[in-house]
Amino acid sequence: MTLAEAVLGLMFVGLIAYGLFGGADFGAGIWDLLAGGTRRGGRQRALIEHSIGPVWEANHVWLIFVLVVLWTAFPVAFASVASTLYLPLTLAAFGMIARGAAFAFRKSVTTLGLRRFLGGSFALSSLVTPYFLGSVVGGVASGRVPPGIAAGDVVTSWVNPTSVLGGVLAVLVCGYLAAVYLCADARRHAQPDLAEKFRVRALGTAAVTGAVGLGGLAVLHADAPLLFAGLTGRALPVVALSVLAGIAAIWLLVRRRFALVRVVSAVAVAAILAGWAVAQYPYVLPPALTIDAAAAGRTSLLAVLVGLLVGAVVLVPSLVYLYTLFQRAPTGGDR
Repeated sequence: MTLAEAVLGLMFVGLIAYGLFGGADFGAGIWDLLAGGTRRGGRQRALIEHSIGPVWEANHVWLIFVLVVLWTAFPVAFASVASTLYLPLTLAAFGMIARGAAFAFRKSVTTLGLRRFLGGSFALSSLVTPYFLGSVVGGVASGRVPPGIAAGDVVTSWVNPTSVLGGVLAVLVCGYLAAVYLCADARRHAQPDLAEKFRVRALGTAAVTGAVGLGGLAVLHADAPLLFAGLTGRALPVVALSVLAGIAAIWLLVRRRFALVRVVSAVAVAAILAGWAVAQYPYVLPPALTIDAAAAGRTSLLAVLVGLLVGAVVLVPSLVYLYTLFQRAPTGGDR
């Protein structure tokens, strides 16, 4: 393993973490959108707010981490992606801003109309933001981002079959993860009826995601043949792991093993992301820019690697404590 591959591997760990934690936050907003009217959806929205309130800002640390490492360690790739895909990236950034502002302010306003407006802004932003992020992944993975400043088409680079597939899958995966996580949260807060609602939604979303994934193979075969070859070639064991973990997660949902299904579902999603990385190896921007060609100088890579290792000593235990703290069962006074 080269130094550049080690740094890229750590960056990809951050991307997986953002997909698992930040993705669940986006998915919770999607279920907020589909919860129903003010009265019927009130308890669901209260559970969602309680579940993501302590961590939704912390989860964006992973996205910042990925962008900073890509910018510092692989500047050519960063410049190429940012200049060609600036439209979906800008729309995703606006979505994150609107989502965060609406989530923060809707709890402090008292008028029903304004609460509905802010709630709608939070929920709609939670839906469109992962779509735009998924379309970026699709543009990169399908080879539509060549090296160079704005070297690719600023429209077709993300408005294409593979990008649409990536965006739809991103929305579905976020919704699935949120539903799975909320099952355990509802049970922990002694709301078995809500746990059952989210269990049904998780099962339904899993079925739709699987169907879209299978259909997406035909899309990739026609629109992104190099990615298709990688997924059905060297990345096939990783893809198989994701499929097996997904089937196991469905069985655990049927059995209502909500704590364990979180772990298995995370494995399924992480394996899909890892499969994408394996499929396009050794390219950062297929089919032209390899990892070593995109990397900064050795001195910069060493500085980044040392900084990541030192930062992990501080950041990772803090985040683990944060997640653990707010996953404890509520005391009697909190119910």
